[in-house]
Amino acid sequence: MKSKFDYLDELEAEAIYILREVAGQFERPALLFSGGKDSITLVRLAEKAFRPGKFPFPLVHIDTGHNFQEVIDFRDNLAHRLGERLIVRSVEETMQKRGLKEPAGKYPSRNALQTYTLLETIEEFEFDACIGGARRDEEKARAKERIFSVRDTFGQWNPKRQRPELWDIYNGKIPKGENVRVFPISNWTELDVWNYIRRENLELPEIYFSHKRNCVVTPGDQLLAVTEHIQLEPSDEIVVRKVRFRTVGDATCTAAVESDATTLEEIIDEIVHSKISERGATRLDDRFSEAAMEDRKKNGYF
Repeated sequence: MKSKFDYLDELEAEAIYILREVAGQFERPALLFSGGKDSITLVRLAEKAFRPGKFPFPLVHIDTGHNFQEVIDFRDNLAHRLGERLIVRSVEETMQKRGLKEPAGKYPSRNALQTYTLLETIEEFEFDACIGGARRDEEKARAKERIFSVRDTFGQWNPKRQRPELWDIYNGKIPKGENVRVFPISNWTELDVWNYIRRENLELPEIYFSHKRNCVVTPGDQLLAVTEHIQLEPSDEIVVRKVRFRTVGDATCTAAVESDATTLEEIIDEIVHSKISERGATRLDDRFSEAAMEDRKKNGYF
């Protein structure tokens, strides 16, 4: 009898093949690593692709300065345990250097400003490929991506300029100055990631599991963690709720979901029965415009 997780073997094999293609085709690749579940999955896949040797790329985090401390601590501990190089570049430093202003509004997300720091980091280290954990089920603009997504010399993405990928043949040939964003788990879903995490028994930041947290209720009835990065007003409704996070990122735009799930099995059961997508449930900045993500990607966002 076949295991119900056999399909994960196929997804894993495809992702490992893609990672090895990156190592073979590019001179200076990097793996973008935030400490979130998708990048943790990528790290495990890289272990399977390249151990017992070292990774043929460093781990790179573009730090907004608005991250959850639990995730930053996990990021540092995992990189240390792996014995792999971790490069961290700060959006805060980019803002100071370039004279960029903090976004206005009550929830001043720095997601758009990450683009400047990412492009600076690519230029600093001359990365010709950046591996990321984006998935096609996350958001409409993500679904337009190829596995090897070509960016021009300005780091910009043009969906009409992407190359066909027939028979799993990936073309990494680019002129000097251009780079490629690579998405090895593009064909995975949120549920696939969680099933893989369960199968591989991967450690995660505690923020993914149910816990009590002070939250502010947004006008859209989302629960945003109370942190020093949001501008609270006297009229704000502050509540203590049992929540977990389906995705982690900039704390000013990443909402929690009410949950009693304290185990992987309970989280998977929640996702199976959820009618709202991961980003639709948790990302405030994607609600500003249906084209918000695509606009950011065209400007160089991951």
